[in-house]
Amino acid sequence: MAKITLSKLRHSYLSAPKSASDYALKEIDLDWTDGGAYALLGPSGCGKSTLLNIISGLLVPSEGKILFDGQDVTALPPDQRNIAQVFQFPVIYDTMTVYDNLAFPLRNRGRDEATVRQRVMAIAEMLEVTEMLDQKAAGLSPDNKQKISMGRGLVREDVNVVMFDEPLTVIDPHLKWKLRSKLKELHQRVKATMIYVTHDQTEALTFADQVVVMQLGEVVQIGTPVELFERPAHTFVGHFIGSPGMNILPCELQHGAAVFAGQQIMLEGPIQGAAEGQTEIGIRPEFVSLADHGLPATVTKVSDIGRHTVVECEAGGCRINAVTEGGALEKGSAVHLAFRQDMTRLYVDGWLATATANATGEQGAA
Repeated sequence: MAKITLSKLRHSYLSAPKSASDYALKEIDLDWTDGGAYALLGPSGCGKSTLLNIISGLLVPSEGKILFDGQDVTALPPDQRNIAQVFQFPVIYDTMTVYDNLAFPLRNRGRDEATVRQRVMAIAEMLEVTEMLDQKAAGLSPDNKQKISMGRGLVREDVNVVMFDEPLTVIDPHLKWKLRSKLKELHQRVKATMIYVTHDQTEALTFADQVVVMQLGEVVQIGTPVELFERPAHTFVGHFIGSPGMNILPCELQHGAAVFAGQQIMLEGPIQGAAEGQTEIGIRPEFVSLADHGLPATVTKVSDIGRHTVVECEAGGCRINAVTEGGALEKGSAVHLAFRQDMTRLYVDGWLATATANATGEQGAA
């Protein structure tokens, strides 16, 4: 296990990059502590696989350094970094038994059979595959094959980091939650540094203690699942995380206050900086409520999603979603929307521009 440091890391697939747009990875500075559970989250093309390949040694970055426990490994090949990888498609030997598949990484490094058996049996018990050890891997279901692939990554005790690259993509949806839970349990038991790469917010948020959200080669926010949900540092994070995503509404600033559709919207706290640029209000649907006062709006759609109802409204030419406990609203109904003030943010050119209010007591809705 190791602490991983990425220092001033940049990468371009061009031989002579000239501008920021030529870089698949913009400058990245990160520290991942020893034994942590992390996720790289973002859409296709955001740079997360490039970053994973740089950490593993499959790519040498154009600029910057990668350090494991303070040691510069930037120029080291993959086999000298003590990294285990679990890929989208299970990497196992179909002609071998489950036992031999789990034993292979240890035997390949010359471990004695007593140690091999001890580690294989321990990992098999964790993965709940002990009864399959004598079976040929070819006959396993896809989810069990991926379990064995995970086990091959975890069986070694000398790994610096275990990296998972979209490991649940080919797994049936009804089995994904089982493997997600198993992976979280495995991390808590083995305490290895783990990095999980995915475009699926559910996978990232349920596995990781810290999530790195990427867009267009840039890290836009690093935080806990709660931090990413409640206080997105960028409107992209607000859109990308949550279902439905954050409401983003264009606004004007008048005397230090945000105005949308002719109404002043109370913000969480004071505006930071000059606030010059495109200004927008951001608030999650979970913090928008129907009230007898507030922003006038018209209901355009009502969706029952089980425990909650998503009420889609129109106000000021914009769509605004509210998550409610239900009700007999119909399309075309006139309503008023109230925004929970301590969850109402201002963004300037996409970036968060409000500070939380001073501790002066509970804040009300706007």
